[in-house]
Amino acid sequence: MTASARDIAAATPADRDRYVDLLRVASLGTVIAGHWLMAAVSTDGIGNLLALVPALQPLTWALQVMPVFFFVGGFSHALSYRSLARRGEGSVYAAFLRARLRRLLRPTLAFVLVWAVVALAVQLAGHGGGTLTGAALRLVTQPLWFIGIYLAMVAFTPPLLKVHERHGWAAFAALTGAAALVDVLRFALGVPYVEFLNFALVWLAVHQLGFLRADGRIRRPALLAAGGLAGAVLLVACGPYPLSMVGMPGEKVSNMAPPTLALLCHGLWLVGAVQLAARPAGAWLRRPRVWRTVVAANGVAMTAFLWHLTAMLAVYGAQLALGMDLPAPAGAAWWAQVPVRLLAAAALTGLFVALFRRFEAPAPARPAGPAGSAAGPVAALGITLCLLGVLGVSMTGLGGLLDGHTATLVAVPVTAPAAIAMALGGAFLVERSATVRRVRLRG
Repeated sequence: MTASARDIAAATPADRDRYVDLLRVASLGTVIAGHWLMAAVSTDGIGNLLALVPALQPLTWALQVMPVFFFVGGFSHALSYRSLARRGEGSVYAAFLRARLRRLLRPTLAFVLVWAVVALAVQLAGHGGGTLTGAALRLVTQPLWFIGIYLAMVAFTPPLLKVHERHGWAAFAALTGAAALVDVLRFALGVPYVEFLNFALVWLAVHQLGFLRADGRIRRPALLAAGGLAGAVLLVACGPYPLSMVGMPGEKVSNMAPPTLALLCHGLWLVGAVQLAARPAGAWLRRPRVWRTVVAANGVAMTAFLWHLTAMLAVYGAQLALGMDLPAPAGAAWWAQVPVRLLAAAALTGLFVALFRRFEAPAPARPAGPAGSAAGPVAALGITLCLLGVLGVSMTGLGGLLDGHTATLVAVPVTAPAAIAMALGGAFLVERSATVRRVRLRG
């Protein structure tokens, strides 16, 4: 435990909602453990355990917890924006983006740049065309989709928070209805490309639930959980939706990419379930040792998330380097190695956290750029470039850096170098968009 974590824990205001911090850490930790377990690596490539053992797919109804993270984000963003708005200095929008994104973009860009250098070195050495190497260069950047979508949630917070303050649950219902309409147009009428709208609508609806929690308006979590679970079961049983709440290789329909109404219902039941546990968990978090642990974990959670797949691949790489055979995924020998692999991956992730946690620490204040009326548009342009750049890297991977490999991003082909340049340029604009002041954001 670091001294700074002790200091932060000791200085925690009495009215802070500590349960939100626990949910943030727990949701990312669950995602990390799920990725480690699902990766089925063999000499033939990297597969998905859930595709090899379909009987395990119902576990995704408990382990697909990304909706909880977006729900927590909505809660924190509402408190942060309102705190800045009360101060009323300069461009609130630019200050909000800058304050919320600094601890997110710095570790993300450090991860991307380090891996870009590694990928370039591997390809210059002529080793980028191997089956496992190529798969690894694609796999390590895939979780960046989550950060790209999260950036969009931050960007939309101010206007949607105003809609929420005026309409409350009706705003959430409108987003849910729009997501349902998209699925009708997609599955019943075959309208092309309309499904991609649900990347925004589904996650914004879950994010909107965080606004409702911030105002204490989720008063019947049991009803929310029951309704969401019933809706998800009905949609999967009677509709075109698959059982798994994570994407499966080769499937015609995924609940995740793009998100579906079934995934939104899944998010509703998860939000209701975690709300039911809020009161007993809140009492537990009052214990000093427990709270210090949560504070310390929050300080490195994003760094651990970014590097956990790198750690897992390093474990498999060490097995190959030592001349050990990789057992067939889902076989008895493979399952016997799972505890050892998980412990080794956790240890290596801890090492990466020790090396790169400095990028997640709050950065010192620096002179900023345009103030006044220009700050908001500059910040908006910056975050747009950031989210497109991060999503672009997620889609292209870092293989083929020298070959001009492209992926289609919003109907435009983009290369990994171009995506990295967009992310860096956008981060610079966000950083320079707001006047400097030290602010303490709630949430």
